[in-house]
Amino acid sequence: MAGTESKKNAAGRKGVNSGNTRKTRAGGLSGLVTQHQAVAVDSLLRLLSEPLSSLMTWAVIGIALALPLTLLLLLQNLQGLGAGLDQSRAISMYLQKDLGLQQQQNLVATLGRRPDLDSVTLITAEQSLAEFREASGLGNVLDGLEESPLPAVLQIIPQESLPQSMDGLIASLADLEGVDSVEFDMQWLQRLDALVALATNLALVLAGMLGLGVLLVIGNTVRLAIENRRAEIVVVKLVGGTDAYVARPFLYAGLWYGAGGGMFALLLVFTVLALLRGPFENLLGVWSAEASLVTLSPGSAFGVLAVAAMLGWIGAQVSVWRNLRAVEPD
Repeated sequence: MAGTESKKNAAGRKGVNSGNTRKTRAGGLSGLVTQHQAVAVDSLLRLLSEPLSSLMTWAVIGIALALPLTLLLLLQNLQGLGAGLDQSRAISMYLQKDLGLQQQQNLVATLGRRPDLDSVTLITAEQSLAEFREASGLGNVLDGLEESPLPAVLQIIPQESLPQSMDGLIASLADLEGVDSVEFDMQWLQRLDALVALATNLALVLAGMLGLGVLLVIGNTVRLAIENRRAEIVVVKLVGGTDAYVARPFLYAGLWYGAGGGMFALLLVFTVLALLRGPFENLLGVWSAEASLVTLSPGSAFGVLAVAAMLGWIGAQVSVWRNLRAVEPD
């Protein structure tokens, strides 16, 4: 009986100790989260206590982030505009004037079966004359003509509109029977593609360079903050504060600098897009294209803020671990 009671008491003490251990761990985790929240709030309040200095830093970071972001959005809008200009990318095939309507339709049917062509539209000589009459305002003069002086035209949209793939296609179309000539604005397409490629490369280079600039700006700002609080850091280390504990406020300061810069960048980007909306719609009207101005979605805007905050955290971390080693009690 005594042995049995001893085992029960030992088991009871073991259960109590296990419960206390779990409570300690839970309390420790809760305390750590509370401590991080307090440090984050305190770091933000320190930045807000110096509004002019913090606003200037946020503005510098925001401009650095907004430049490549705006360029990428303009590139997307340029690509959308080019996608809406199918008629400007069309190949114009002028048919011989003695080609009958039935032969024209047979040619349309033959070309429609080709896998390298997206669509083929026949514009008869009478339709061409009607369009010219409406556009030129010479209706009275053209009414005296017995027949249309304009040839029938086939408007062809190719499956691929890359300049390097057009030469062979145009040559094959020009060799067809009943075709007088084939025209395609290769130079315009080459310029558009070159502009898109240049904008893409420039945006990537700018994003890398300015991202590095953001890291340097935040790192230098955090370094100055460490120098200003050197005496406080020395006291904390004297009473046993670890480097991780001392570094925590500066890391959160870097995060707030990055997040604030990201918000400033979003404000700049949306302002630029609002200013460009009118000219972009006028450009669509001139080119008779259908497209809409590409803006940042809520998810993309949140991604910009997350990347900016991450850059701030990384820049602060590099600066903190480099400069804290130089601050030691005598």
